[in-house]
Amino acid sequence: MSAITIDIVGLAELQAAWKQAPAIVREELGDAMTEADALIEREVSERTPRAHGLLAGSITSEVQIGEDSVIGMVGTPLNYAVPVELGTRPHFPPIEPLIDWVKVKLGVSEKEARGVAFLVARKIARSGTQGQHMFEIGFASVEAQVLAILQRARDRIVARLAGA
Repeated sequence: MSAITIDIVGLAELQAAWKQAPAIVREELGDAMTEADALIEREVSERTPRAHGLLAGSITSEVQIGEDSVIGMVGTPLNYAVPVELGTRPHFPPIEPLIDWVKVKLGVSEKEARGVAFLVARKIARSGTQGQHMFEIGFASVEAQVLAILQRARDRIVARLAGA
């Protein structure tokens, strides 16, 4: 798992507000993180390669709100997401999953699927696979929007504290 940290302008003010009114800060940051996570989740899912759509459909987001932290996570429980994201070194993959893949992606008939899957496996054994970087690119494409969402949350916190 990798983590991305975003620096927010006015972080010292936010930390002071957390001490003054932690419930307000948790509420506003929780709402902001939920919005940001949904945005990132959509961008990552749209960039995820599809054969059956299982990987793209498995991408979810979650917000954890603790006493002194709000953490947003976007990910998938599927173990093959990492090789799709980062690519692989040359290796000989199992043929069975490739049979379905060549039928869907290459439009190969049932009769030809095993032979074509074997050829694809040999190519992977020689060259590996190229990473799709759907998480990296998906996040980068909305990073400025995520920062703006979090800064608006900071502004709402300050405004709520000023009105209290």
